[in-house]
Amino acid sequence: MTRDISKGYDLGNAPLLPLSLKLAIPTALAQAVNVLYAIIDRMFIGHIASIGNIALAGVGVAAPITTLISSFAVLVGLGGAPIMAMKEGHGEHAKAEQVLAVAFWMLIALSITLTPLAIALRKPLLMAFGASPRTFVYADQYLFWYILGTPFTILATGLNSYLINQGRSKEGMFTVLTGAILNIVLDPVFIFALDLGVRGGAIATVISQASSMILTVAFLRDRNTPIRLIPSRTGKDAKALVHKVLIFGLSPFMIISTDSILMIILNMMLQKYGGAEEGDMLITCSTIIQSFHLLVMNPMGGLTGGCQGMISYNFGAGNTERVRAGILTVQAITTVYCTLMLLVTIFFKENFIRLFTSDDAVVEAAGRYMLIFESMIIPLSFQYTNVDCMTAMGQVRFSLPLSLMRKCIFLAASILLPVFTHIATTAFLSEPICDATAAVISTSVMWSQLPRILKKRETAGLSI
Repeated sequence: MTRDISKGYDLGNAPLLPLSLKLAIPTALAQAVNVLYAIIDRMFIGHIASIGNIALAGVGVAAPITTLISSFAVLVGLGGAPIMAMKEGHGEHAKAEQVLAVAFWMLIALSITLTPLAIALRKPLLMAFGASPRTFVYADQYLFWYILGTPFTILATGLNSYLINQGRSKEGMFTVLTGAILNIVLDPVFIFALDLGVRGGAIATVISQASSMILTVAFLRDRNTPIRLIPSRTGKDAKALVHKVLIFGLSPFMIISTDSILMIILNMMLQKYGGAEEGDMLITCSTIIQSFHLLVMNPMGGLTGGCQGMISYNFGAGNTERVRAGILTVQAITTVYCTLMLLVTIFFKENFIRLFTSDDAVVEAAGRYMLIFESMIIPLSFQYTNVDCMTAMGQVRFSLPLSLMRKCIFLAASILLPVFTHIATTAFLSEPICDATAAVISTSVMWSQLPRILKKRETAGLSI
């Protein structure tokens, strides 16, 4: 008999739609709040007197690198958390705790490795990835201080997944919300009151991430948490578990890390083909558009990620019909969300853009390109649902290629369109092209392969 990890959410029997909403909404809100770390910094920085637009462009160049650093936390977080949930659903509680302990030390190792490496490489990376002589100084100021907080970011982001996959979405949301509120309070203090400018925004973010990390560890160490963080419980087969976590986490890691790389490529193309006159302005527009796109993607990843524990638990328990119905439920939720965000794009884009700048030329241009960039976000919901549900069932052989396929389409479009047209702004078409194409392919793969996956689970047992 399996033990319900959620102590309140019956992952194996509760009605799917209410259960999915209870798991997904707090996680999505947590991800939306997490986006505020980046957005709040950019909002305040964009309104610094006389240098706001250029400073915002500098932070925009640095942003993909900060996201790339965070993606290593996702490698371990979303790699190990589904395994933990499946083991618990299969009745292997000790193994579930072992997965969590191994993941904790993996995150520590990543922090120790990435921090000095990022500091050493930051300057050549910024110049290679789209910084101009005008924007470099602001990009470098922001990135250096952000990198110093890498251990806090890695641990807070990575361990949060282990709360969520125990059905502890509310605690996961609370840890992120606390950090975001602190960031809102500290940003104006450090940027304006202490006159630290761009570096002040980064320092406020580091302090806020540290608070989130402390809360996350405290929740996982609490005696009332079903699967507790006990660092000493790594076990003799820790090396094998490290390998499994990396395999499972490769797909979500590729999604986020390659998103960063693709944004770097996009900025490079805008700078190159926009020229000295338009390049910095287009990167300012791109930074604002990417801020909005984070509000689309991260909460949607929260919706699918919040339900991963439900899918993994039932897959581990062999409730295959409930797995099938759960996937359809998740798809319905993400489709509704993306429809709402498309309406927000159409009717409220200018309100959002003016949070970052009062320059009418930037507002007009960013609004025009935002409509293009976000035009296919409803199909994007199918890609997210299919990839994350495949990952929740341990089907990395499908989720990883589907993730890489979408990135390859974006990469090709963002490079080839400006090259052949010699128009920098055609690069903004790369997102809708890849969203529409990936939705068709991933949905075809999901519903052609799902019957075989579930049949194998019924007949062969759990092989994770």
